[in-house]
Amino acid sequence: FQVKSENRKTIWNTEEVPEGSEFDDTWDPREQPEYEILFKQHVGTEDVFFGMSGKDPSTACCEDIVVKIKLPETKCSDITLDIQDKVLDLRTPKKKLLLHLPYPVNSKDGRARFLSEEEILEVTLRKSRKFDFINFA
Repeated sequence: FQVKSENRKTIWNTEEVPEGSEFDDTWDPREQPEYEILFKQHVGTEDVFFGMSGKDPSTACCEDIVVKIKLPETKCSDITLDIQDKVLDLRTPKKKLLLHLPYPVNSKDGRARFLSEEEILEVTLRKSRKFDFINFA
């Protein structure tokens, strides 16, 4: 069994390397912060009372992904956040989080806010979805 490769010195095919693995750094001693992933859905009265849009409470019908990250003893100026289509990369002097997102997101259309009293970073990302019978707007 022989694999055709453009460069005979390469040991990996591009299909074998998982997306986002270039961010993995197991040698970094910083600990991973606690986080939770929530899904957010925009509904109106036509959805709640009449069920006219066909939306259901599943994650497939949600428009946004909200990631809440606990960052105790951290200032807003110490946070470095990088969002790719399927990866969230957060770095602080004491903590590091590399999170592979459950759905592709629009990396240019997102919001982040730091709640200093709760010491939580809240990142809201718009899911990148194809048009279907639920997502037609």
